[in-house]
Parts: sequence; structure tokens; C-alpha cells
Amino acid sequence: MLMGQSELMTELRARIARIAATSFTVLVEGESGAGKELVARELHARSPRHRGPFVALNCAAIVETLVETELFGIEERTATGVRGRRGKFELADEGTLFLDEVADLSPTAQAKLLRVLQDMSIERVGGQTPRRVDVRIVAATNRSLKALVQANLFRADLFYRLAGVELYVPPLRARREDIPLLVTHFLRAYGRAEDALSASATEALMTHDWPGNVRQLARVLERALALATGPVITVADLPSEITRDYRDLLYDMPERDDSLRAWSSRYVRLVLERAHGNKRRACDVLGISYHTLQSHLDYDGRTRRLHRQTAVSFPRPAVIGRPGQSPDPVRFG
Repeated sequence: MLMGQSELMTELRARIARIAATSFTVLVEGESGAGKELVARELHARSPRHRGPFVALNCAAIVETLVETELFGIEERTATGVRGRRGKFELADEGTLFLDEVADLSPTAQAKLLRVLQDMSIERVGGQTPRRVDVRIVAATNRSLKALVQANLFRADLFYRLAGVELYVPPLRARREDIPLLVTHFLRAYGRAEDALSASATEALMTHDWPGNVRQLARVLERALALATGPVITVADLPSEITRDYRDLLYDMPERDDSLRAWSSRYVRLVLERAHGNKRRACDVLGISYHTLQSHLDYDGRTRRLHRQTAVSFPRPAVIGRPGQSPDPVRFG
């Protein structure tokens, strides 16, 4: 199930609902671990083919010499000791065939796949009788097929066969607001209570860029649950490479004796850095005006903190006496 309440995921689910009702070939693009197979399964579950099989094939794992056997099957007794079996196209008949990492297919495999997509007719290895199949193709890739076509690394004719309808799965860093919901989902899946992760640990997870996306988040939570020293996962239980930004930005703030203004200015600089220096974009992300942004950038918290530490205050001498009278000096000893 596709998890997320962000605007990006809401829009993605709406597009899936519209496309699922058709029988068109779909190309799903997105980074590794973003959830491309979940999108394919959602397309199948919402389609008129939902009672048929959903068959997944990792194209990157196919051995070149076995491409035809994997896709189209092999006839009985084609070679000594070989048993006949159906290929992925036959197994997916009247259902959906999910071709994951289709960009990794060799040129030879691309040509063989194109031939089948043109008429949906296959021949098993060692066979001579064509077999018609009724299969919906959903292909996925973590690389731009269009760029690969331009670099002559992918067949243009196959690309146009696959790219009738395209879906893009956003990376986790583009929808950070979905992280708490995903965390809750994984904690439940691992048999843990929703409060098994502290609020600060959740905030730390939301500061990370997650190059491995949702898959990486799941593995990090597994590691934390296995190694946590207490019933609740804290920031200290998370890997340092995950919490680095959070620690630099906020977690060690009390030890640095930071003021709220100093913290805010440091946060503004971090957002500006991630916006690649685009101040207009940073203002939009932060929800502040350009003048406020510039005020934070001009603020130097280190100078102010140094001033506080070096400033000398001279307390007024203690006063003894009644109001209206000149007090006597305080004597010791």
C-alpha cells in the first residue's frame, strides 16, 4: 500500500486511480527504494485485471543466456534433462507483468522484448507454435530512459512502446512530512507500539535526505529496534550518518548555549544551502519574507555569544538601612 498524505503522494494516487482503469502500458520512474513496485501493484489492484496474476521480474538479475527462457518459457526436452516450463509472459496471462529495472536489459533482450510487445505473441524456447498472451506491461526504472535513448544505450522504438503513460514516484526527501506516518506503519509491522520512537528521534529522521528512500528508512528502523538499549528509540540509538544534520542543527544546542535567534539563523542557512543559494526558494520553504531571510543571514550568533561570555557586569553594592537614609557600607570580618 502506498503510504503518505503529502501533496505529492495524493496526486500520485489520483493519477494511479485514473490510469488503472485502462489497459495501457505504464512506465514508472523513480529512485531506488522509492516504491515503484508498490505503484505497479496498486495499478494492478485497481485495474479490471485485479483477479488475474501479478508477476514481477527483476530485469537486472536476468542472465543474458536465460533471457528468452525467463520471458517466454522453454519446451519439454529441448535439451537433455531440461523440463518444460512457462515464462513470465505466460504466467502473467490475463494479469500484469511488472518489468523492474527495465533499463538494465541488454540490447539483445530489448530486441526480443520489443518483438513480443508488438503483437503479444510468444514462442517458447525450442518451440515452433506461437502462443497469444493477454498481458498488461508495467515497466520501472531508476534511470531516465529518455536520457539513455539519447546516449544510444536504450532502443528508441522500445522506449516509445513502454512510455505510453508515465508515472514518477517522488523521493522520500521531497515528502518529508510523510516520514512520521511511514515510521508508524513500520513500527506496527515490526510488532512495536507507535510510541516506540521518541519525538526527537522522529525529528532527526525528518532531517535526513534518504538516498535509499523508504527502503532505507525501513532498514534503519530495524537496526534501531535491534540495538536500542531501552524500550524507546532515542536519537542516540540511530546511526550517526542519519542524525548528523539533526545533531549539527538542533540536538547539541543546549551544550552550545545557543539562543533561539542563533538557532533560527543556522536553520535558515541550512535551508538556503539546500536551495542551492536560491533565496526566493528558501523564502518559500521557510514561509518568511526576503527581509526576514536577510536579517537571519546577517545575524552572527557566534559574535553575540562571545559578547555574552566576555561581558563583565558589576553588581550594585548591598544596601542596609531605612528608606531615605544613607546606608552604611557593608563591612566583612
